[in-house]
Amino acid sequence: MRIAVLKETVSGEPRVAATPETVKKFAALGAQVAVETGAGTASGIPDADYQAAGAEIAKSAKDAAKGAAIVLKVRRPSEVEVKALPKGALVVGIMDPHGNEAAVSALADQGVSAFAMELMPRITRAQVMDVLSSQANLAGYRAVVDAAAEYGRALPMMMTAAGTVPAAKVFIMGVGVAGLQAIATARRLGAVVTATDVRPATKEQVESLGAKFLAVEDEEFKNAQTAGGYAKEMSKEYQAKQAALVASHIAKQDIVITTALIPGRPAPLLVTQEMVESMRPGSVLIDLAVERGGNVALARPGQVVVHNGVKIVGFENVPGRLAATASSLYARNLYAFVETLVDKNAKALAVNWDDELVKATCLTRDGAVVHPAFQPKA
Repeated sequence: MRIAVLKETVSGEPRVAATPETVKKFAALGAQVAVETGAGTASGIPDADYQAAGAEIAKSAKDAAKGAAIVLKVRRPSEVEVKALPKGALVVGIMDPHGNEAAVSALADQGVSAFAMELMPRITRAQVMDVLSSQANLAGYRAVVDAAAEYGRALPMMMTAAGTVPAAKVFIMGVGVAGLQAIATARRLGAVVTATDVRPATKEQVESLGAKFLAVEDEEFKNAQTAGGYAKEMSKEYQAKQAALVASHIAKQDIVITTALIPGRPAPLLVTQEMVESMRPGSVLIDLAVERGGNVALARPGQVVVHNGVKIVGFENVPGRLAATASSLYARNLYAFVETLVDKNAKALAVNWDDELVKATCLTRDGAVVHPAFQPKA
């Protein structure tokens, strides 16, 4: 059983799908691991570390993938990479299938079984495989660090001989994994933190971290969560009431961090241009949803836009800004999933195609797109 770890080809993607730690674990499952040369360099992992862990270093993606039963990636393989994948191989990574039907069909045409880790169901046994949570947690932390770097003042209250420095006011919009980590990090740095989310269950979580919860708490709000724990899209009426409350609050904030994403849809606009213009010069907005259209008006992917003295930060791939840590967690997520696909006694691949984890994440198999949500349109 050969496992290939390919170098990421997407510009600005420093993460890698395996670490020396997981290479050793794969070897214990009976796997021979081949790592494309330089795959871990941007995450601070030299080829020598992989070799010391027992991996073979391949000169190219084609050499690494040759004869592989499993191919591990961070991002969906590119068009060129797909052509080098062995027929029948399992390809595991973040596939981003929404709106990318042609790319999913190309994987099917190549005859590989593609697994989208971001579709992992949110059930107890899959928590250790939840790539969205592991990466969002880091994004929430990094968002506060980036905000502190862009903000021209101190975050905590400081009492000095020269006078008192007031604490910064930080507002977190969207209290999922990223939002909760942002709250905790901003609190640790001494800021006064408020947060909002359309899901009522988050109120207690926000307050448990020492922040204040802000929302229009009407009947619609009480039913604003899906069975899977995601936010529902709210009615226009509710959005208008919430926007009015938020608008008056944003005008008083020093830092606003937005994290709202709805799976398979463009990011909802939370902060309008009018709200941006209500903020004081020197304030900072961090948009963690900028790659999906953005939560903040005027945000631009990969840019820091300054509008009326307010900084709107749209860094892409925020978990990748902590590449070593992000790779370490992501690699563990992948190992935990791959482990369920292997017969430990026979030390061979033994996929249970009826397993709920497999059914939820498998996009392609036997030359066809098999996931019901991503069937090609007629």
